[in-house]
Amino acid sequence: MRYALQWLRSLAFIVQMYLAMAVYGIGYLPLAVLRRDGALRACKAYCRWVRWTARWMIGLDTRVLGPVPQDEVVVAAKHQSFLDIILIFEALPRPKFIMKKELVYAPFLGWYALRLGCVPVDRGKRGQAIAQMMEAVTEGRQDPGQLVIYPQGTRVAPGAHKSYKVGTALIYAQLGTGCVPAATNVGVFWPRRGILRKPGLAVVEFLPRILPGLTNEDFMAGLEAQIETASNRLMAEAGFVPTAR
Repeated sequence: MRYALQWLRSLAFIVQMYLAMAVYGIGYLPLAVLRRDGALRACKAYCRWVRWTARWMIGLDTRVLGPVPQDEVVVAAKHQSFLDIILIFEALPRPKFIMKKELVYAPFLGWYALRLGCVPVDRGKRGQAIAQMMEAVTEGRQDPGQLVIYPQGTRVAPGAHKSYKVGTALIYAQLGTGCVPAATNVGVFWPRRGILRKPGLAVVEFLPRILPGLTNEDFMAGLEAQIETASNRLMAEAGFVPTAR
């Protein structure tokens, strides 16, 4: 009975969340067309709405830990579900995401993402994707902000293992601004797929900055160690027990 009730509450939450996306997208559209910071305000307001409704509709509290970077820097984050995007976007002053190209065609989300300076990448063509990403990142430097990239390239469920991609190291070397890793446990409560959302405390944690100047190999090794160690700790604190591999 408790499971069924939480499932129904989760369904209601998801429905209103996407309806709210349309409401915010249409309501802020005139301001977003005139000014890029109008799009930023719209998306941050929507993030606050999602966090507020998650708290009372499904019992899911959210928190951002660690020093939030304020300067122009690369943020390399663990990605488990849509919720970590919400938390990172609201926390950062001027975030821009490396995103999969298909999202450009998503209603409201795609247009606002481009307006914010996000970088769409075709993940199916790895060599071309890296070249495209590097070119787009260089062009986007005229609009300073925090460039968010997911080093594993996609959402990864708690307990699953997926390699870290070298594109993150290339961007780190190209921009020369350093990199702030970010860990999370949101997938314990908000899965990649499915309806059920669980109550609890979902966290994104910004970790100590990796300074510029490392080799690709040293950077990638340090980045993965920081993110995976911190994410495993956060998931364990949330009660997640990984299955044996």
